[in-house]
Amino acid sequence: MGLGDKVSNKTEELGGKAKEAAGEATDDKDLQAEGKADQATGNLKQAGEKIKDAFTKD
Repeated sequence: MGLGDKVSNKTEELGGKAKEAAGEATDDKDLQAEGKADQATGNLKQAGEKIKDAFTKD
């Protein structure tokens, strides 16, 4: 997993947490859902990269 991928995936996850928190603070259910979706996407990408790393290690 490249460092750029790690940073990008983590940024997406953290951005999702921020959106979810903003949605909770403003009682915006759509923003909360969007934040949760962003977090899930970031987590799935990280998991996929970890699986690739497991098969490419020497």
